[in-house]
Amino acid sequence: MLWSLSICMLSFLFLFISAMISIMMGFYFIMSDLVVFVEWEVFNLNSSSVVMTLLFDWMSLFFMGFVLFISSLVIFYSDEYMHGDLTINRFIILVLLFVLSMMFLIISPNLISILLGWDGLGLVSYCLVIYYQNVKSYNAGMLTALSNRIGDVALLMSIAWMLNYGSWNYIYQLEFNKDTFPMYYISVMVVLAAMTKSAQIPFSSWLPAAMAAPTPVSALVHSSTLVTAGVYLLIRFNHVILDSWLASALLLIAGLTMFMAGIGANFEYDLKKIIALSTLSQLGLMMSVLAMGYPELAFFHLLTHALFKALLFMCAGALIHNMKDSQDIRFMGSICLQMPLMAVCFNISNLALCGMPFLAGFYSKDLILEIVGLSYVNMFSFFLYFFSTGLTVCYSLRLVYYSMTGDFNSTSFHPLNDEGWTMLSGMLVLTMMAILGGCMLSWVLFPTPEMICLPNELKMLALIVSVLGGWIGYEISKFSLSYDLLSLKMFMLSNFLGSMWFMPFLSTYGVSYAPLFLGKQTYKALDQGWSEDWGGQMIYNQSVQYSQVIQKWQNNSIKIYLIGFVLWMVMLTLLVL
Repeated sequence: MLWSLSICMLSFLFLFISAMISIMMGFYFIMSDLVVFVEWEVFNLNSSSVVMTLLFDWMSLFFMGFVLFISSLVIFYSDEYMHGDLTINRFIILVLLFVLSMMFLIISPNLISILLGWDGLGLVSYCLVIYYQNVKSYNAGMLTALSNRIGDVALLMSIAWMLNYGSWNYIYQLEFNKDTFPMYYISVMVVLAAMTKSAQIPFSSWLPAAMAAPTPVSALVHSSTLVTAGVYLLIRFNHVILDSWLASALLLIAGLTMFMAGIGANFEYDLKKIIALSTLSQLGLMMSVLAMGYPELAFFHLLTHALFKALLFMCAGALIHNMKDSQDIRFMGSICLQMPLMAVCFNISNLALCGMPFLAGFYSKDLILEIVGLSYVNMFSFFLYFFSTGLTVCYSLRLVYYSMTGDFNSTSFHPLNDEGWTMLSGMLVLTMMAILGGCMLSWVLFPTPEMICLPNELKMLALIVSVLGGWIGYEISKFSLSYDLLSLKMFMLSNFLGSMWFMPFLSTYGVSYAPLFLGKQTYKALDQGWSEDWGGQMIYNQSVQYSQVIQKWQNNSIKIYLIGFVLWMVMLTLLVL
């Protein structure tokens, strides 16, 4: 155990120091307006140079700093959370590999080196999702890996198309070649890749399934790494998608994802899945802001969201740990009396998610909603933005109601306490960041104040939908378990809304029973059927027959030799004639 303790602490210290250096450099770069571009040419191929490129600007340095900061606290937290695990070294190494892949992705302005980080994230996330080895984890891991594989293929196709430009450094191409057909095709592929990684409709089902991973992994994956990779890629490619139909399509899909996840979270009883659906909702918000043409604003929300979402997952992990590994919120209750310190952190992160004034989420979410009020968006998109904000407060208050108030619904003999100081230390540091992070980032990223002039109704709309959503969430939660429930009266609708619009079924049964079954039949008919009969097997059978004839000739059988000789003579005579 001493060795595992040391690997945890060493990893924590290394990542924490790296995070502080990265964030300080980010401050320096943004104040000095600096960009550093490092290139190393690996080899040349048909006038296309394969270059390893590193891009250091304020955006990549801030994002790297935040990822390293959160992952350092997650590893520190894991030391106690994974205490009884015999293979904790393997777990820590996997998490470090995951962080390394994310670093590659962040500092690469080159599609080939991006693929290194992109594929690394997909592979290591699969290993982490199946970390607890059971059937549910294997299924979730396979769904995660195959969904992300679609995006990997799209990225590979965009790499092939970038051969037209003789270089994979897309940073040079975005502004000047954005109206050419190859760049248009590449942008479609990149948007598809980003949609799979950031779990937008119709690829949303893998994100709640990935909750099969250990909770520290969820805190890392669903706050600042895997799911935000797609958003970060589109922030870099934002110039290309703005003036095309891609922006409108992305706005619609992201808005629907936000709406679908918010509705689904109100029907869910699994604590980790509620938080996962909340992540999906926030990803939809980031993507829709990107589609409207505000990459800095999307990046701002990405950073603030990383802080409070990592904290929310860590609090959920501490709660599950103390609840003897039960994740059902119906078994919880009066947690604030049993675990007051954890309850404070949990409620702060929940309020930050709702956009409570002067917490981290408020600075980005309120700004986004005011920009939406100021922009020329259609009525449907406007409705999706504000209704989804109300739904966020709705499921957050429902979660607080179930877990913090009422009676404790689990066993009377329980181990609930606040004594896990290693876990609490990481949570308290993130709590400070969830309170102060938003205002500090807003001062740094938007130093010049801008006037957003809106009528009173629009200015108050965000507050109104939040209060209304909170009240509805509270009222819905008060329903006692009875046969007269509204959700049971409208069972089909509840089933549809609560199961993410049947997306998990379509992603699993739909894929396995239709395309995979057809693939199997085609494979049997062609690869193992006609292709064999007219290909490999036929050649083999013919070769066997010819070799048998030749073998008989070589056995010096006079009769066969004479017959053969006569036949040869006849053929020669015919040829001569």
